[in-house]
Amino acid sequence: MKKLILGVAAMTSVSAVAVEPLTVERLFADPDLSGSAPRSLKLSPDGSRATFLKGRADDAGRMDLWQYQIATGETKLLVDSLALAGGKENELSDEEKARRERARISSLSGIVDYQFSKDGQQLLFPLSGDLFVYQINGNKTKALTQGEGFATDPKFSPKNNYVSFIRERNLWVVETASGQSRPLTRAGKPTEAWGMAEFVAQEEMKRMSGYWWSPNEDAIVAAKFDEAPVPVVKRSEIYAERTEVIEQRYPGAGSNNVLISLAVLDPQNKRPPVSLDLGEEQDIYLARVKWLADGSGILVQRQDRKQQRLDLLLYSPSGGKGKVLLSETSATWVNLHEDLKTLANGNFIWASERSGFKHLYLYNREGKLLNAITSGDWQVDEIEAVDEQKQKIYFSASKLTPLEKQLYRVDFDGNNLKRISRNRGWHNISFSRDASVYIDSWSDDLIPQQVSLHNADGSQITLLDANQVKEGHALFPYYGGLQQPQYGKLQTTLGGDLFYQMLKPKDFDPNKRYPVFLRVYGGPGSQQVQRRWDGRWGLMDQYMAQQGFVVFTLDNRGSERRGKAFEDPIYKAMGGVEVEDQLVGISYLKTLPFVDPERIGVFGWSYGGYMTLLMLAQASDQIAAGVSVAPVTDWMLYDTHYTERYMGLPAENVEGYTNSSVFPHLAGLTSDLYLIHGMADDNVLFSHSTKLMAELQKTGVPFRLMTYPGEKHGITGKGQRSHVFNEIGNYFIERLGK
Repeated sequence: MKKLILGVAAMTSVSAVAVEPLTVERLFADPDLSGSAPRSLKLSPDGSRATFLKGRADDAGRMDLWQYQIATGETKLLVDSLALAGGKENELSDEEKARRERARISSLSGIVDYQFSKDGQQLLFPLSGDLFVYQINGNKTKALTQGEGFATDPKFSPKNNYVSFIRERNLWVVETASGQSRPLTRAGKPTEAWGMAEFVAQEEMKRMSGYWWSPNEDAIVAAKFDEAPVPVVKRSEIYAERTEVIEQRYPGAGSNNVLISLAVLDPQNKRPPVSLDLGEEQDIYLARVKWLADGSGILVQRQDRKQQRLDLLLYSPSGGKGKVLLSETSATWVNLHEDLKTLANGNFIWASERSGFKHLYLYNREGKLLNAITSGDWQVDEIEAVDEQKQKIYFSASKLTPLEKQLYRVDFDGNNLKRISRNRGWHNISFSRDASVYIDSWSDDLIPQQVSLHNADGSQITLLDANQVKEGHALFPYYGGLQQPQYGKLQTTLGGDLFYQMLKPKDFDPNKRYPVFLRVYGGPGSQQVQRRWDGRWGLMDQYMAQQGFVVFTLDNRGSERRGKAFEDPIYKAMGGVEVEDQLVGISYLKTLPFVDPERIGVFGWSYGGYMTLLMLAQASDQIAAGVSVAPVTDWMLYDTHYTERYMGLPAENVEGYTNSSVFPHLAGLTSDLYLIHGMADDNVLFSHSTKLMAELQKTGVPFRLMTYPGEKHGITGKGQRSHVFNEIGNYFIERLGK
């Protein structure tokens, strides 16, 4: 119980005072109930300082950059956002003065992003579309761009002689010493772009950039994509006072993706680009690109359209064809990862799910497996740091339990595996480049995020933000009313135990029967049942418990962090085993003497909205009512990479796509339904719900409807956020409550 001391102490401290009930309005009001966790917390590459954004004393919404100096233990202001765009006015032209004044006015909103140079001596700030470099030791700021056009995806070059960025779909560099800038590419037509990540790369592959510097700073690998083959889709975004028709090249399931290529560029523009041959098959995904540590080669991850094969290829910087070092294959799909780490001796660390669980392996430069580093019926989440000198890898994993995320250390040869983090719960880790220190952003189910700084062995240097729930904390008046989550697992013969989380109602009486608020997501790439603080869904769960509901969440097959055998059953049949498992959860609930089996309701958003519709359609005899927000209704309306990963190609799985749509199942939907959608949703398009509305109306199925003009997928507008959650809560209280 030692790990819960902070939470218990906080709850004990509020027991003597009145406990305020949660309201939906308070969940989304300022100050944040989750507390004061620092924003954009980073460690300098040399591990000498931790930096973070902090609101100004005169305006908490305007951010300055602060630092904690590890050697002295001192916390102080590092960069003042108002002074960031300043300079010696008497040395500037009128034009430059005017430009800096515009930047200064823009900086009133504060610093929103920053990055360290590799040596840790400089900081790069994007501000109002321009780029500024700050010299830490000299306390000097220099403008690198001056209003010539919006600069995105900026990066320091490895030796700090350049800053690269994207402007108007082309890759540029600017010399940090002279300030001279030049384009390295010139897109030949409007559908082409250099150095950028295409739509599905950003949306589904977690690849946000399209260019990569060589370690020696003498070359850049850049991707070029041409979206001419991608069909143009028209969609309407309906706002309160207008309707906009958006034309977008959207790669829907079964349609064409972009054409993509790679080239090696000279940052000085003295050598012509050199092409890298990605192979004869053009219908591929460019998943990842990384240079070898010494700059002698380029590693490219190439994925086939079906996502059943992932090749790791080695290219020479002089261009030509690549050598396949290894291939990962699957009868379902291969998950992408970020865990390719190159070493100075040419070896590399690679992650694979070939054993059924994601583990780490050591290879030499030729692609020969040297040894497995980790193994077992648990999975590595991600590599957090590599200490080459000591031959140690730091990684986060589910080894202790799938409900937690802990930090571990292991030798390159797989020996001396040791847990480093100490508290029960969820640890988000950020190491310095030299792997000497790390930041731990830790939380437990009733303990909001606390941020601490540690040596690599786990010993704590300092608590950067205690965020303890005590008098003065935003959560303090409500904390005593929070319910302790209960965790369990349902043993099944379906393909794995199912973990669940339950909150009992406030003032629980075991002799009463209560309604159920079952919150579902159910989609792949997600895990809902976790021992961590959840300031979004977790507090809504607490609100519903205070309204007299048993709150229940279950992770069905298809969800992550349980291994491939647990994920794979959804292949080519989404909406099948997920619903089956959720109904196992409902069957369990009905065995509990304090659950009213006639008052079970289901709520879900996005994939959860899709699951809500299918659960109602297939089990209205077991579910009284449901709220479906922004649901997918037909996978043919969703994008290629996500949909085809789990469903296969539409032409090869016609029956699967038909059955995975909600429409063949609607005849069974007799329970009460509340459908909600943002009318400008650019993720799950509003057309998913309009198609559903028309079908329900055609067949005479009654339903309640709420739409939000101008709102996107998250419905985050001021006022709208509270409104939608009030609608959700009030609907269940009205329909299932006392």
